[in-house]
Amino acid sequence: MSIDILKTLGDGRRYMKTWPMVRQLGLYFPEYRVVRATQLAILVMPVLAIFASVSQLYLHGWAFLPQALTIALFFISLPIQGLLWLGWRARHPLPLSLFDWSNQLSAKLSAMGIHCHTLGAKACYLDMAFILKIAFERLDASYWEEL
Repeated sequence: MSIDILKTLGDGRRYMKTWPMVRQLGLYFPEYRVVRATQLAILVMPVLAIFASVSQLYLHGWAFLPQALTIALFFISLPIQGLLWLGWRARHPLPLSLFDWSNQLSAKLSAMGIHCHTLGAKACYLDMAFILKIAFERLDASYWEEL
């Protein structure tokens, strides 16, 4: 079980780095908000965990060590929860509507001479993220205004 959790965390980190951080996608997918929140949590939550646990110990003494550790673990678990959700989502199969849309986008990229693979039968959100990343890097803004 711990190997699955570590694999899911790794998938979440890979998905977070792959997902194109474009505000337009935030209207259609929750990934934009989750990635932004997880990136912020990775930076801020360890500092808040230390501050909250030290302040508990300072105000109430060493008798509150279990509560201080619990608060610290809570703050540290928040970015881990974001990575777990992203890892789960990365391996989640695509619905048919997104599958068709991603294949159309892949075909458009291939027609323009950009190397892009088409999605297979077991396509997941991570595969779509790779195609979206290539598309946002290579296609001009007029294509995305049509959406």
